[in-house]
Amino acid sequence: MLNSLARPFLAIPARQARFYSELVSATSSAAVRPAPSDPLPPTTPYHPISQAPGDLPYLVRRNTKGSIPVYTDIRNGGTKYLVLIRNVEGNVNALADDLTSTLFPAGSNEAERMKIQISRQSHVVLSGGRWKNDVIRWLVQKGF
Repeated sequence: MLNSLARPFLAIPARQARFYSELVSATSSAAVRPAPSDPLPPTTPYHPISQAPGDLPYLVRRNTKGSIPVYTDIRNGGTKYLVLIRNVEGNVNALADDLTSTLFPAGSNEAERMKIQISRQSHVVLSGGRWKNDVIRWLVQKGF
Protein backbone atom coordinates (compact mmCIF):
# COMPACT_ATOMS: atom_id res chain seq x y z
CA MET A 1 0.00 0.00 0.00
CA LEU A 2 2.82 2.43 0.69
CA ASN A 3 4.33 1.69 -2.73
CA SER A 4 1.28 3.16 -4.43
CA LEU A 5 1.87 6.48 -2.64
CA ALA A 6 5.44 6.78 -3.87
CA ARG A 7 6.06 9.86 -6.03
CA PRO A 8 8.60 10.24 -8.84
CA PHE A 9 11.81 12.16 -8.20
CA LEU A 10 11.42 15.88 -9.01
CA ALA A 11 14.31 18.10 -10.07
CA ILE A 12 13.01 21.16 -8.18
CA PRO A 13 12.11 20.87 -4.52
CA ALA A 14 8.41 21.40 -3.95
CA ARG A 15 8.98 24.47 -1.79
CA GLN A 16 10.78 26.34 -4.60
CA ALA A 17 8.10 25.75 -7.21
CA ARG A 18 4.88 27.73 -7.06
CA PHE A 19 2.71 25.33 -9.05
CA TYR A 20 2.75 21.65 -9.93
CA SER A 21 2.98 22.58 -13.61
CA GLU A 22 6.32 24.28 -12.93
CA LEU A 23 7.60 21.08 -11.39
CA VAL A 24 6.53 18.99 -14.35
CA SER A 25 7.74 21.45 -16.99
CA ALA A 26 11.12 21.85 -15.29
CA THR A 27 11.79 18.14 -15.53
CA SER A 28 10.47 17.59 -19.04
CA SER A 29 11.40 20.79 -20.89
CA ALA A 30 15.08 20.91 -20.00
CA ALA A 31 15.97 18.69 -22.96
CA VAL A 32 13.46 20.30 -25.33
CA ARG A 33 14.67 23.93 -25.14
CA PRO A 34 16.80 25.08 -28.10
CA ALA A 35 20.30 26.33 -27.55
CA PRO A 36 20.51 30.12 -27.10
CA SER A 37 22.83 30.41 -30.11
CA ASP A 38 20.17 29.08 -32.53
CA PRO A 39 18.61 31.92 -34.56
CA LEU A 40 14.86 32.31 -34.25
CA PRO A 41 12.71 32.50 -37.39
CA PRO A 42 11.14 35.89 -38.14
CA THR A 43 7.71 36.30 -36.59
CA THR A 44 6.18 38.58 -39.22
CA PRO A 45 6.78 38.49 -42.95
CA TYR A 46 8.13 41.57 -44.71
CA HIS A 47 5.58 43.51 -46.74
CA PRO A 48 6.93 46.37 -48.86
CA ILE A 49 5.14 49.70 -48.62
CA SER A 50 3.24 50.46 -51.80
CA GLN A 51 3.41 54.24 -51.40
CA ALA A 52 5.33 56.34 -48.93
CA PRO A 53 2.96 58.19 -46.59
CA GLY A 54 5.00 61.38 -47.10
CA ASP A 55 3.76 61.58 -50.71
CA LEU A 56 0.10 61.75 -49.67
CA PRO A 57 -1.70 64.99 -48.75
CA TYR A 58 -2.97 63.44 -45.50
CA LEU A 59 -1.48 61.60 -42.54
CA VAL A 60 -3.11 59.12 -40.17
CA ARG A 61 -0.98 58.99 -37.04
CA ARG A 62 -0.99 55.89 -34.87
CA ASN A 63 -2.20 56.19 -31.29
CA THR A 64 0.05 56.04 -28.23
CA LYS A 65 -0.11 52.23 -28.13
CA GLY A 66 1.03 51.95 -31.77
CA SER A 67 -2.33 50.94 -33.24
CA ILE A 68 -4.01 52.48 -36.25
CA PRO A 69 -6.84 54.76 -35.00
CA VAL A 70 -9.77 52.96 -36.65
CA TYR A 71 -12.73 52.31 -34.37
CA THR A 72 -16.28 50.98 -34.61
CA ASP A 73 -19.43 52.59 -33.27
CA ILE A 74 -22.64 50.56 -33.15
CA ARG A 75 -25.84 52.57 -32.78
CA ASN A 76 -29.62 52.13 -32.90
CA GLY A 77 -29.59 48.81 -31.08
CA GLY A 78 -27.07 47.24 -33.46
CA THR A 79 -28.72 48.28 -36.72
CA LYS A 80 -26.30 51.10 -37.59
CA TYR A 81 -22.62 50.19 -37.81
CA LEU A 82 -20.10 53.03 -38.20
CA VAL A 83 -16.35 52.86 -38.84
CA LEU A 84 -14.41 55.87 -37.51
CA ILE A 85 -10.95 56.96 -38.67
CA ARG A 86 -9.62 59.43 -36.12
CA ASN A 87 -6.65 61.78 -35.89
CA VAL A 88 -6.34 62.53 -39.60
CA GLU A 89 -3.93 65.37 -40.32
CA GLY A 90 -3.80 67.28 -43.58
CA ASN A 91 -6.38 67.09 -46.36
CA VAL A 92 -9.22 64.96 -44.98
CA ASN A 93 -11.19 65.31 -48.22
CA ALA A 94 -8.33 63.63 -50.13
CA LEU A 95 -8.47 60.68 -47.71
CA ALA A 96 -12.23 60.40 -48.25
CA ASP A 97 -11.75 60.49 -52.04
CA ASP A 98 -9.02 57.82 -51.89
CA LEU A 99 -11.24 55.61 -49.74
CA THR A 100 -14.17 55.84 -52.16
CA SER A 101 -12.02 55.16 -55.21
CA THR A 102 -9.64 52.44 -53.99
CA LEU A 103 -11.06 50.65 -50.93
CA PHE A 104 -13.50 48.55 -52.97
CA PRO A 105 -13.66 47.89 -56.73
CA ALA A 106 -15.85 50.33 -58.64
CA GLY A 107 -19.37 49.07 -59.19
CA SER A 108 -19.22 46.46 -56.42
CA ASN A 109 -22.00 46.09 -53.88
CA GLU A 110 -19.76 47.39 -51.08
CA ALA A 111 -18.75 50.48 -53.05
CA GLU A 112 -22.39 51.35 -53.67
CA ARG A 113 -23.38 50.93 -50.00
CA MET A 114 -20.42 52.86 -48.53
CA LYS A 115 -21.16 56.42 -47.43
CA ILE A 116 -18.38 58.69 -46.13
CA GLN A 117 -18.82 61.73 -43.89
CA ILE A 118 -16.19 64.10 -42.50
CA SER A 119 -16.61 65.02 -38.85
CA ARG A 120 -14.72 67.81 -37.02
CA GLN A 121 -12.18 68.19 -39.86
CA SER A 122 -10.04 65.41 -38.37
CA HIS A 123 -12.35 62.37 -38.36
CA VAL A 124 -13.76 60.30 -41.21
CA VAL A 125 -16.94 58.27 -40.66
CA LEU A 126 -17.82 55.34 -42.96
CA SER A 127 -21.31 53.89 -42.82
CA GLY A 128 -23.08 51.13 -44.68
CA GLY A 129 -21.13 48.05 -43.64
CA ARG A 130 -18.67 46.34 -41.33
CA TRP A 131 -15.40 47.41 -42.91
CA LYS A 132 -13.07 48.06 -39.98
CA ASN A 133 -10.61 45.31 -40.95
CA ASP A 134 -10.70 46.37 -44.61
CA VAL A 135 -9.92 49.98 -43.68
CA ILE A 136 -7.06 48.94 -41.38
CA ARG A 137 -5.61 46.71 -44.11
CA TRP A 138 -5.93 49.57 -46.64
CA LEU A 139 -4.15 52.04 -44.33
CA VAL A 140 -1.33 49.57 -43.63
CA GLN A 141 -0.86 49.05 -47.38
CA LYS A 142 -0.62 52.84 -47.76
CA GLY A 143 2.23 52.85 -45.25
CA PHE A 144 0.62 54.19 -42.08
